Amino acid sequence: MASDSSKIWTLFSLGAAIGAAAVSKKVINTSWKAATGKNPPANPADPDVDVWEAVAWAAVSGTFIALARMLAARKAAHYYARSTGHLPPGMEKDGQDASAPTPVT
Repeated sequence: MASDSSKIWTLFSLGAAIGAAAVSKKVINTSWKAATGKNPPANPADPDVDVWEAVAWAAVSGTFIALARMLAARKAAHYYARSTGHLPPGMEKDGQDASAPTPVT
C-alpha cells in the first residue's frame, strides 16, 4: 500500500510542478515583453545578449519559477494530506520524526 501511495504522490507532485513551471514561464515571458518591449533572451549565455539583460532574465525567471513550483508542491501536499489523512511519503512537519504519524488538521 505504501508503494502505491508513493507512486501516486510522485505522479501528483510531478504534474503540479510541470503545470506550475509552464504557467509561470508564460507569465514571465509576457511580463518581460511588457516591461522591456523585447522578447526574453532565448539563450542568456549567448555573447550577443547584453550582460545586464542575461543577469536580469536569470534572476527573474529562476526566482519566479522556483516560487511557483514550491507553491504548487505545497498545494499538492495539502490536497494529498486532506485526501488521505496523512502527509505524502517523505514529508514530515518541521521538528517531527519522519516515522511518527502526522495528524492532518
